[in-house]
Amino acid sequence: MLGFPRGLYSDVRIEEVWSTTAGLVLGRLEQYVSRHYRAAFIRVWDGVRWYYASTSSVDSIQSELDSLASMASGQDGITDDPVVRMFRVNRGKTLLFESNHVADVPSRDKLDRLRASAEPMERRSGLTDRRCYYVDNHKRKTFLSSLGADLEFDRQTLLLVAAFETSHGSSRLQESCHVGARTFGDLPDLVPALENRLDEASGFVRGSKPVDGGRMPVILSPMAAGIFAHESFGHKSEADFMLGDEAALAEWAIGRPVGSGDLNIVDDGTIPGPGYNAFDDEGTASGRTWLIRDGRLAGRLHSAVTAAALGEEPTGNARSISFEYEPIPRMTTTFILPGRDTFDGLVSGIDDGLFVKTVKHGSGLSTFTLAPSMSWRIRGGRLAEPVGVSVITGSVMETLGLIDGLSDTLDLEGAGGGGCGKMEQYPLPVGFGGPFVRVGAMEVR
Repeated sequence: MLGFPRGLYSDVRIEEVWSTTAGLVLGRLEQYVSRHYRAAFIRVWDGVRWYYASTSSVDSIQSELDSLASMASGQDGITDDPVVRMFRVNRGKTLLFESNHVADVPSRDKLDRLRASAEPMERRSGLTDRRCYYVDNHKRKTFLSSLGADLEFDRQTLLLVAAFETSHGSSRLQESCHVGARTFGDLPDLVPALENRLDEASGFVRGSKPVDGGRMPVILSPMAAGIFAHESFGHKSEADFMLGDEAALAEWAIGRPVGSGDLNIVDDGTIPGPGYNAFDDEGTASGRTWLIRDGRLAGRLHSAVTAAALGEEPTGNARSISFEYEPIPRMTTTFILPGRDTFDGLVSGIDDGLFVKTVKHGSGLSTFTLAPSMSWRIRGGRLAEPVGVSVITGSVMETLGLIDGLSDTLDLEGAGGGGCGKMEQYPLPVGFGGPFVRVGAMEVR
């Protein structure tokens, strides 16, 4: 039992991690790393400032806690502190993966699956680079606080990723595809998706021409819409960006109309996948937070600190990438909800525009950029020739208002082997995606 110091708020997060990363590069096994460790993050709040420590020796947690307490200034009324009042006192166990633990899967089976997944690339000519990775991670957390929180919960993800570069003449194209699951037995076969992506990329690099840019209607695939929802919009919803920034708070006025009544964007930590968490790293239960509801700004993502500062409630979004970092407001699985249209219906409504299928990367807060990989021109309500696009850019809020069509399907792509970066904390597992999204006008270059 830990002895929590009096007159202070304290919490301890213990993490036990099992992970494997294996990589084939040009057909050769270049990486195989398997790890298992226990470590802890400890913090103390005295009503004025936080005191932090992290340790890879769980036997030293009490001494670390006592050391932090010696630097803080205790107060009798700490439980009435606005920040402390935001902490939830949850107790119990939510262990979902004890019987399907990745540590119980033989290394041989993981490597066999990796090699089988890479096989389609080994048979293809014209690939200037080819890589395939198997990644798994099981993290079990114990969260204890001076208020009485006592939690044990776990999360687990597995991923197969294939990446390649194909060329034709002077044209080169880098592409990738992935499949993911939460248990080894549920991990889908990567081969069919990879075969399709290889065929598609080969045809694209042979036939694509530079786009004649300008302002035009654009349809975003679920992958592209997810990156827009995450990078261009989701980060704006993280409340720590708004503290002390009156302009940001005014822009994010709850209830402000930003799009049509059909537009809804949520962040949901209960969705199975890379963004899943039973609880966040402050012991708050995960749930669904409406960021846009019926076309109006409806909420933002909070930790206890930001919730106290803005007079709102914590949302279960205080997350860190590991025991070495403090929790800060971060997304979980962020996506646009589907509408009523079909993909063909969205395309038929465009006389001259663009369909963006895959994206290399995206960024933005007030102004966003998406760097497409494979795109097709739309002419006369039909998909036409493949085109090379350097960037799509615009104002985030203006673009939300120009969304005029949503498909009735939902695809949550996930991070595909990457993750979210914020401050120095990268990569944090997140999910994203959405329906096909039609935007009335975007700047294409």
